[in-house]
Amino acid sequence: MVQKSDGAANYTTTDLATLAYRLATWHPDEIIYVTDGRQQLHFQQIFAAFKKWRPEATTRLAHVWFGSILGEDGKPFKTRSGEVIRLSDLLNEAEERALEVVNAKSPELPLEARREIARIVGLGAVKYADLSPNRQSDYVFSWSKMLALSGNTAPYLQYAYARIQSIFRKGNFQPGQCAGKVQLREAQEIALARHLLNFGLILEAVAEEYRPNFLCNYLYELAGHFTAFYENCPVLKAEDEQVKASRLVLCHLTGAVLKQGLEVLGIEVLEQM
Repeated sequence: MVQKSDGAANYTTTDLATLAYRLATWHPDEIIYVTDGRQQLHFQQIFAAFKKWRPEATTRLAHVWFGSILGEDGKPFKTRSGEVIRLSDLLNEAEERALEVVNAKSPELPLEARREIARIVGLGAVKYADLSPNRQSDYVFSWSKMLALSGNTAPYLQYAYARIQSIFRKGNFQPGQCAGKVQLREAQEIALARHLLNFGLILEAVAEEYRPNFLCNYLYELAGHFTAFYENCPVLKAEDEQVKASRLVLCHLTGAVLKQGLEVLGIEVLEQM
């Protein structure tokens, strides 16, 4: 298994040697291999062989495998000429498509500002589309769904964050200055607060099970809870100052969790969209 009949090395040989080098050089607590699902048997063999070779090693070994990316025709995602799409080309196209959307929705913004929004939205859309499905399932790559401002997409979450920041701008408040006792009276306030409390548990589950889609789903549900809260619980026009202060705290906490959650996924946010 680790040596060919002619004495030459094979993939298993080099992977075992690389593994031994990493342990001796960096002393990691865990090593994670990320490949597509076709490599499952190979890494099962690697891990079993290494355990017999180095039974004293305590480093955790994990193979995090993923499914295939399909085009909207259900076939492997490729260019029109049948070639594999380069990541740099994919990201450039994402920015250009996002810029078209920004130009249509906000033509009054300076070109430099529109390009920056397009960069953040386009790159975020690609990352989120790859991280939000169950990583072991195949998924269909769709530009229209990826860049949509509704549904479980990065632009939708980025827009939710930007909308929260607009509340503070309209009220002339600084988010970091919002403090005080939170009063939970309405059902939508309670649902939002309960969901916020689960953020730490979700992060632990993501790390433990290598499932970024758990975080994506959590953030999407958080944005939904906030929408219900915002539509049913006036913030800047609340009935009294105590209620307004409480709801501003909920807005601040929601914005902070959205921002941190997206940053964990490698996605930037925007103060305005």
